[in-house]
Amino acid sequence: MGTLKTLTRRTFLVSSAAIAGGVAFGTYYVAKDPANPLKELVQNNGAAFNPWVMIDGQTITLVVPHADKGQGVQSVQAMLLAEELDVDLDQVSLSFGVPSAAYFNTAMSEAAPFRSDDRSLPAEMARSVVGTVMKVLGVQVTGGSTTVADSFEKLRAAGAAARETLKAAAAARTGHDTAALKTERGQVILPDGQSISYQDLAQEAATMTAPSGIELRPASAWRMLGKDVQRTDIVAKSTGQIEYGIDLRMEGMLHATVKTNPYRGGTLNWFDDSVAKEMRGVKDIFEIENGVAVVATNTWYAFQAADAVVYDWGQTTMAPDQQTHWAEVEGSFTPERLNKEWINIGDIEAHTGQSDAITAQYRAPYVAHQPLEPLNATVRVTDDRIDIWAGHQVPLLLVQRVASRTGYDVENVHFHNMFMGGSFGHRLEFDFIDQAVQVAQRVKGTPVKMTLTREEDFLHDYPRHISAAIGIGRSGPEGIEALDISVASTSASQSQMGRLGLAAGGPDAQVVMGTWNAPYDLEHFRSRGYVVPGLAPTSSWRSVGASSAGFFMESFVDELCHHAGKDPLEERLRLANTPSARAVLEAVGEMSGWGSEMAQGSGRGIAMVQSFAVNCAQVIDVTMTEAGLRIDKVYVAADVGTVLDPINFDNLVKGGVVWALGHAMNCEVTYQDGRAEQENFYAHEGMRLYQCPQIEVRGLEVSDTIAGIGEPPVPPAAPALANAIFAATGQRLRAAGLNASQLARIHGLIGLIPAQREPRGLAVSILADVAASFACI
Repeated sequence: MGTLKTLTRRTFLVSSAAIAGGVAFGTYYVAKDPANPLKELVQNNGAAFNPWVMIDGQTITLVVPHADKGQGVQSVQAMLLAEELDVDLDQVSLSFGVPSAAYFNTAMSEAAPFRSDDRSLPAEMARSVVGTVMKVLGVQVTGGSTTVADSFEKLRAAGAAARETLKAAAAARTGHDTAALKTERGQVILPDGQSISYQDLAQEAATMTAPSGIELRPASAWRMLGKDVQRTDIVAKSTGQIEYGIDLRMEGMLHATVKTNPYRGGTLNWFDDSVAKEMRGVKDIFEIENGVAVVATNTWYAFQAADAVVYDWGQTTMAPDQQTHWAEVEGSFTPERLNKEWINIGDIEAHTGQSDAITAQYRAPYVAHQPLEPLNATVRVTDDRIDIWAGHQVPLLLVQRVASRTGYDVENVHFHNMFMGGSFGHRLEFDFIDQAVQVAQRVKGTPVKMTLTREEDFLHDYPRHISAAIGIGRSGPEGIEALDISVASTSASQSQMGRLGLAAGGPDAQVVMGTWNAPYDLEHFRSRGYVVPGLAPTSSWRSVGASSAGFFMESFVDELCHHAGKDPLEERLRLANTPSARAVLEAVGEMSGWGSEMAQGSGRGIAMVQSFAVNCAQVIDVTMTEAGLRIDKVYVAADVGTVLDPINFDNLVKGGVVWALGHAMNCEVTYQDGRAEQENFYAHEGMRLYQCPQIEVRGLEVSDTIAGIGEPPVPPAAPALANAIFAATGQRLRAAGLNASQLARIHGLIGLIPAQREPRGLAVSILADVAASFACI
């Protein structure tokens, strides 16, 4: 009998993905690697080792293609490359690179409709197929907290390949065996202690092929990764030297702004610019798609003239007022609008149909992205090329879109990605790029910077989806027995894809993210998602669906815990179905001193949400004071598998908590006559410094997969806060008008003064409808 070759699970998965990809695209395209974009940029005396490492006679350049929106990913990408290349960060030049299919995101496989902790064969095959699609289509995207997961192996491998090629070049020059050579701080060290710089070896290395079978260094040998390292941008940001898109200056530059119809779906009927065109500095006023552009000698002149134009805007085509929006959402729990039943375990109907079952209803409103840097782009159009300077999260798609809309060839559209002053999903959109290109086509040959006013930015934001939920559950002597949760929401995916002229395929997992994937073993459990058509156009918002559905799930879990008379932490620990979930719960329990005595008027709440393959748990302590509610402290534990950048990890978690709590307390976008009523920060206010609690963070390394931390700290914050308020006051915060039997008002709840000082005469607002505001997650 012949010897059978062992077919490993991994081999089978890779083969299956290749077969599936080959059927759709052809096996050649699946196997073929995209061209190295640095080959066209490298000088004669240099080498482009791969798409991420380029060395010439003077400079070591590391390409860090994931966009930096303030989350610090420039640094972690540079560290991954430098760790294996054996250079220090002060020796290299960093570049965001050019848009290229070579930078396709390998980590978007989480888009496969399986729980992130599901390692079954079908789940792994689905992820492999998604990865194949991303490669073949060349999808370069920064989002979904995927930068670290996407970069962890391939950037280290890129650095290692360049290092070993340089060693091979040194061996060829000196006659030494490659194994006898070492590397350190951008140099190859010979056995006698002499050194040759990487720059000196670059030209020879350019003719060589990287050795195969290079092993990456173990964590025990890391010099930077996992250590406290200063971010590469921190000095420039601290000294005001960093250049964001809005800072760009070019010789002969003009400045522009645009105004488009603030009534969603409406058109521009006519405009009168007779006064505006005579104003100081104004160069041109003209109609663009659904609006008007003003070009001037500086941004302020453009803003002033745009305000002086008289506009006749057409009426909205969407539901005109907020009450209608809510009615549409709450009326969407129907078979016709069922998007998918994501999980159905046990006999949910039998158990939730009992007389002792409880029902709860929740809301989460539209909220804006509100990045600090208003949307802007600088564009120069000539007869033979278009150059665009801006910050964007999908650069290659941007280039393709501009080419298709202008008639220029793709290779003649050049995008220069820049640092962004925030995004939170806002810079996944293309409308501001489209507008800037239209303006630049009018002033051909001259660079023009288009900047939106803050009001225009708010009015035309694509906010977080609006959603509502119904939870029906039953608890018994042992704890939670059955949980049925349904979420109705507008679909950000369908809205975004529709603006690109594409159809979003398959069910939208983000509608229910944070419910069906909750890391709990529930004997009777069902999660359903319903998609609400129409309403306001929406987009991805930091943590996307988990920001609202996670609030619904963890609020309802808490209600069922108390209904059963169970401790909320102990019951979650009983239900936790993975070592990771148990670890984060145990960590925040220990950090917060869970179970210890609290003063009268104080409360402690807990929540755990899994999003983007990360289990994140939070405990929040609150105190009721005469001036209002004070958030005293927040404890956070998150498991990302490996913490690569501890300082930035801590910062991202704290920033996520502040972001989430600020929106929970203060923010909501409402529509009247199809126009957003909130036009600036004063009407959509984030957390203020005096409101900010102490935040304690612990990063865990339990999971066997690498994940990012940009978004996971957001979803647990609002439910932990709501659960803490219940512990302090006995009042459940769900949503306005959905459950008349619940107390919907708690007065004086928004003071949030710090423990260490008095309010000093602050005008402490009364939260007229606390349920609606605290559903504002």
